[in-house]
Amino acid sequence: MAGNRIAASFVYTLDAREPIRNGYVEYDDDGTVTGVGSCGDISSEACFHEGAIVPGFVNAHCHVELSHLHGKFRKGTGMAGFIDQINELRDWAGREVKTALVRKWMDKMWSDGVSAMADISNDDSSFEVKASHPMYTRTFLEVFGSEPHMCEGVMAEVTALNEQADNAGIDAAPTPHSCYTMSPQLLTASTAAGLEKGWLSYHSQESQEEEDLLISGSGAMYENRKRSGMSTPPVTGESSLKYFLDRLAAAKPAPYDEHILLVHNVCLGQNDIDVVKKVMNNVYWAICPLSNIFIHNALPPVPLMRKNGLDIMVGTDSLSSNDDLDMVKELYCLHENFPEVPMEELLRWASLNGARFLSKADVLGSLTPGKKPGLVLIDRLDEQGNLTSESRSRRII
Repeated sequence: MAGNRIAASFVYTLDAREPIRNGYVEYDDDGTVTGVGSCGDISSEACFHEGAIVPGFVNAHCHVELSHLHGKFRKGTGMAGFIDQINELRDWAGREVKTALVRKWMDKMWSDGVSAMADISNDDSSFEVKASHPMYTRTFLEVFGSEPHMCEGVMAEVTALNEQADNAGIDAAPTPHSCYTMSPQLLTASTAAGLEKGWLSYHSQESQEEEDLLISGSGAMYENRKRSGMSTPPVTGESSLKYFLDRLAAAKPAPYDEHILLVHNVCLGQNDIDVVKKVMNNVYWAICPLSNIFIHNALPPVPLMRKNGLDIMVGTDSLSSNDDLDMVKELYCLHENFPEVPMEELLRWASLNGARFLSKADVLGSLTPGKKPGLVLIDRLDEQGNLTSESRSRRII
């Protein structure tokens, strides 16, 4: 007999395409799910909630170490303007302040129901918190360097940072940032290091400025780089994603069985999808809608992504490009803009797909007996069980 039982108007197990209406979840004291089902009589349920019970979320893309930048950035500046603000503001806080804010926001995400996170780090300021936090994190140690001569030094630094993460007991791997902040040499070297560990995360096709840089050597980002005296990637006449695939091939021949996460995908096209599918066997596609709106008022092509059956994940990005790190707000943004996407599918993107990417689907991602995904209540739904602007989430266990 299970030690605990909770019931709600909807239970999304994510093992099935439809929720259980007036359903229950039973679980042990350690959070292991022991059973799910439909309530015979909700009036007899000691703990019944109006709302939905869902498995814990997986934040697919975050930069929690940038939490000290909350509220400091102007919106709508485009990617070039956003990069200028990062360069100007990212170092205003000392280590003690940064660590305290990492803890504050990781605690908030945990209470909101985030059970795991794919996080980006450029230094070790989040390691202390991650090492002791109940939230599981896989950390991608991101590198930058636009000049070819920087490559050896940058790779030595990220190797040392990876050793620090290993010593702290944090799952981590080097990863490239994007096409526009890296020389071809560094992009290939960091990609090779990530592939060796079995994991990559890559900022891909986040803005049209990025595409213009690669396709025609023009646009705001190109002018920004040239003004700063920085080298720019070669003009290829093709998308920035195809350029990344070329650098990937220089690091290791296809096909790729490693877990690869392409983040943002605002300018993703059918030709890009076709090429990726030919070479990547474990590719996932993270979308961060509120961050994309914050920076350049754009959204990824969700209908195209669904048509192609892509494994979509949902992230918050950082507090430099978002007002919160709230997964339900991201899902509501998607619901508002793409109302044809069912609630169950949105939750699958926000939980199960992330667990699969992190190789944690044996524990997280669904309300399956034997798993410990965390139980989360989302309240203030509409009569059909869809999200509203007032919907909020809170962790039950």
